[in-house]
Amino acid sequence: MGDTYRLEVLSKVGRPAVAVNYFDSRITRSSPCQSQSERCRARALAHVVAHGRQLQQQHHSAHSASSQSCNTQLAQPAVPTTAVRSSRSDLSASLTERLGISVSGELLELALTHRSFAYESGGLPTNERLEFLGDSVLGLIITEELYAKFPDLDESRLSPLRSGVVNTKALALIARELSLGDYVRIGKGEESSGGRDKNSILADSLEALVGAIYLEHGLIKATEKVLEWFGPLIQSANAQGAGIDGKTALQELAAARGLGAPEYEIDEFGPDHDKSFVALVVLAGERFAPGGGKSKREAEQVAAKLALEVLNARTS
Repeated sequence: MGDTYRLEVLSKVGRPAVAVNYFDSRITRSSPCQSQSERCRARALAHVVAHGRQLQQQHHSAHSASSQSCNTQLAQPAVPTTAVRSSRSDLSASLTERLGISVSGELLELALTHRSFAYESGGLPTNERLEFLGDSVLGLIITEELYAKFPDLDESRLSPLRSGVVNTKALALIARELSLGDYVRIGKGEESSGGRDKNSILADSLEALVGAIYLEHGLIKATEKVLEWFGPLIQSANAQGAGIDGKTALQELAAARGLGAPEYEIDEFGPDHDKSFVALVVLAGERFAPGGGKSKREAEQVAAKLALEVLNARTS
């Protein structure tokens, strides 16, 4: 009876492994039932079949839930990953056209990530390390260019000239020409306060971009790109005496052209505790536009630079 009975049970349960193990253990523990009536065996068979079906349903439900959970876990990252890659791709393609040089999407994204955005996004990496690198690379390239371009200038003239080229205002000017403000990633607070057009954010982003270009292409390519952007500014700064004492620059220019020494006419206005001064340059009998300031020296410096602009424009 044992073998025939087993086969009958297995065929009805439909889950051989489960049915055999359970049935064997049940029949072993219930050995007295084996010698009883057919009704007892039928009752045992019904119990085994019912339990086998229950286990089968539980297994099927667990498997379905596990498959659904697995599929959900696998599917979830695909959406943001695709979005990020698309964002980087769009950023790289659009800005590359403006820059005239390619930078990998991930590096470009980092170069344009301001700390305000990184903080609001849960602590992402910022562009500050790239900015640090770019500042040094930019300083080296501009210094070497000034050294080679103006062999007659000593350190006392080269240093302020470099400061006239590499400063926040000048960097922000070039950043605006490249429309970097449209691409910088800033936080909501900076966005609402006009951060995309702040000189400090634009200047820092440009330095970070220089650092990214240096990492991607090396010093030679970085030098070519920096001089392409800063070349006109270097010429203009030298011609106008940028970063150099305005009165000294005007005196040297006047001496070189045989115009004699410049003189200054000063007027002052306002109460003693809040005076303002206005100065104008008189050179070779010609009066130039007046310059104002809160001190005589400041007014004279402004007036001297205004006179320099006029004189340089006449020879350009």
